[in-house]
Amino acid sequence: MRDPYWLAEARQHLGVREIVGPKHSPIIMGWIKELGAKVLGIQVNDDETPWCGTFMAMVMKRCSLPVPPLAVRAAQWGRVGKWGRELRDPRLGCVLVFTRNGGGHVGLYLGEDETHFHVLGGNQSNSVNVMRIAKNRLADGGMRWPNGPDLPFKQIIKLSPKGAGVSEDEA
Repeated sequence: MRDPYWLAEARQHLGVREIVGPKHSPIIMGWIKELGAKVLGIQVNDDETPWCGTFMAMVMKRCSLPVPPLAVRAAQWGRVGKWGRELRDPRLGCVLVFTRNGGGHVGLYLGEDETHFHVLGGNQSNSVNVMRIAKNRLADGGMRWPNGPDLPFKQIIKLSPKGAGVSEDEA
């Protein structure tokens, strides 16, 4: 199974980490500068601001795909922001939007086990990595496909939960 090109782009950034405290990751700050307040929807000056939406915007922009208004806000990648096409079933690389206390989270579908999606995303334990996120946290209308690329057939990818960390709060 071949990665959609935006998922291939996202994989290139695995391991990028924010720097907790007064210093900031030059890589993440570079993404913020590259996107700017016009794309992100707000002025961002640090890597302490939740940056899952920033990561997603950087990936999509570099792949010449649409980015929602207020891209820094995770919910804008779903039904709230009317971004992309809503899916009923997953496809490798589809965008998943989750709810959490105090906000949301956005990442890319790699597969799933019985209770969790396996998600490649930014700001998961302060880095770009793959984490398991509970299926019951998926936002209403939170499974999306970018406008433009052809929509493949449904791809439920079964993965083992062993060895994969569980994310419960991505702030």
